[in-house]
Amino acid sequence: MRKQDWYLEHLQHQEHQPLAFVGRFNSRSQVAEVVDDIRRILGVNPDIARLDYDKYSRALIEAAEAAGILVMRSGIALGNTHRKLEVSEFRGFAISNAYAPVVFVNSSDAPTARLFTLLHELAHIWIGSSGVSDGNTANGRDEERFCNAVAGEFLAPEAQFRALWNADVNWEDNLAPLATRFHISKLAIGRRALDLGYISPAHYSTYYRMILKAFQGDKGGAGDYYRNATAKNSPRLSKAVLTEAMSGRMLLREAGNLLGVQPAKLRTLASKISE
Repeated sequence: MRKQDWYLEHLQHQEHQPLAFVGRFNSRSQVAEVVDDIRRILGVNPDIARLDYDKYSRALIEAAEAAGILVMRSGIALGNTHRKLEVSEFRGFAISNAYAPVVFVNSSDAPTARLFTLLHELAHIWIGSSGVSDGNTANGRDEERFCNAVAGEFLAPEAQFRALWNADVNWEDNLAPLATRFHISKLAIGRRALDLGYISPAHYSTYYRMILKAFQGDKGGAGDYYRNATAKNSPRLSKAVLTEAMSGRMLLREAGNLLGVQPAKLRTLASKISE
């Protein structure tokens, strides 16, 4: 919220107009209408571009940022690697605002689950609603159910999904071919199968826990410092702050404090973002 407040003030100086799509619908709107509008604004077609899952995810994030949404992704709190953001507490959240909407995705979640969270939070922005997603498929709030429906329909349209689902094989045998067809992960296909009644909550929960456990067990490296910093702060916000700092209109100390980056590393971060 502190970053959003700064960005709002930054936009006011530039006399920006409100984003027309924020709050354009509500939770009683037709799911298909919301999905069509999100597709129109983002303009990403994985079939035409022949995108795989990773490229599709990146393209959607870049398109959301280009539309004016601050997309922030992190798995730790305030840059403290000892304070992990627990998936059991939340998977993402949205802060609706007509000028500077924010979507946050918990990077502690399995990578293959994050795309659904991204679309769920974008749906919140389209209905002008702030909210925290805990990923609970049984969540009773109408808004949460609606956003789940929008995310599912966006990623795997119901009519196409039902036409392709093969009920004559084990449900898990459907995951790989449908994941390829829709350019999303097998986990996302499992989630869609759950929402459409093809598998039980127990089946999906077991499969999700297996995927999450495998991800958490893969130690891997910490990743690129500058790429992580940009993802944590949103590329759009990062560029705005760095532009102010490099021009001298903002102290490096203030910029570093806002972005959670050491002041001495800001110039390098600015050069990498502009590459």
